[in-house]
Amino acid sequence: MVSLIYRIHFELKTYKIVIVSLVFLMASSAFAQDYKTITAQKGDGIYSLLKKNGLSPTEYLDQFIELNKTKLGKDNTLIIGRKYRLPVAAEKKTQIQDSAPVTEASQEKIVYEIFGNNYKEVTIGSRELSKAVFYLMSGHGGPDPGAIGTLSGHLLCEDEYAYDVTLRLARNLTERGATVYMIIRDPNDGIRDDQFLTPDRDEVCFPDKTIPLNQLARLRQGTEAVNKLYRLNKGKFQRLVVIHVDSRSQKENIDVFFYHDKRSDAGKKLANTLKVTIGERYARHQPTRGYNGSVSERNLYVIKNSFPPSVFIELGNINHTRDQKRFILSDNRQAVANWLRDGLIQDFNKSIK
Repeated sequence: MVSLIYRIHFELKTYKIVIVSLVFLMASSAFAQDYKTITAQKGDGIYSLLKKNGLSPTEYLDQFIELNKTKLGKDNTLIIGRKYRLPVAAEKKTQIQDSAPVTEASQEKIVYEIFGNNYKEVTIGSRELSKAVFYLMSGHGGPDPGAIGTLSGHLLCEDEYAYDVTLRLARNLTERGATVYMIIRDPNDGIRDDQFLTPDRDEVCFPDKTIPLNQLARLRQGTEAVNKLYRLNKGKFQRLVVIHVDSRSQKENIDVFFYHDKRSDAGKKLANTLKVTIGERYARHQPTRGYNGSVSERNLYVIKNSFPPSVFIELGNINHTRDQKRFILSDNRQAVANWLRDGLIQDFNKSIK
């Protein structure tokens, strides 16, 4: 039952703090830092090497170069087969245990309060994603509603609709046995089937931190939450999915599209797999519609600084009438969540071969 207990990451019940101390070795009558070394492989760059080893490139790039300045090639390139020192993280902070104990009888049906009264009981239909960890981050929240549209006198707030799709995706992945973390969380909304989702400001950032109004502070907060969890789950298959709603001219109809960090091959493959999956689903269910989604690079803070391979998804234009139907109809929100789940399963199966 231990593995089952550690897969429940939605309702916080107890915290266990694990303290990891820095280790120093005695050498030459003084304390010398014990640096871990790593051998550069084909395709490695400093950025990807640091990310793969749980170190933030923005924090440790200069230190890495200083440690290895006599071993680097032109323009600080890595040389295949050469060993390089890795910086030691300034903090080795502990991660909390956020699961509640479960009983043997709840192996196949588990209650997650975060999904709301109508959806909280989840049947685990398969274990095909039991080795996968997903961090799901909906856009904005707390004091920032994000993009705002209007329809029939109602406000359509990005954070509410992005959160509902993200929550549905979380439930979908949980049904397949995945470990899922909701990074932005609302204590009482749950999955809602209303057309017009009432806006509020009570969302928090994992585990239960107040979301700041300042944009950079908010982005940094969410990224740090993901990276701490990444360290906790190091060695496992991990992906970050960031879900937003765009705001454009009322005349501009757009399809679901995807961004990835230009230095992440895995992120690019993930984005392309999701795009292809969405296109196939539209072709199957709405064959005359067409699909013009896209995949492109973009220098966005969260996907640039998060450790796991990441994808940033825009669900559509909150100001366009046709796009609004993608948001306000609960069946459409569920369909998008289902199709994203299918794409994530494909990405997982391709990546573990």
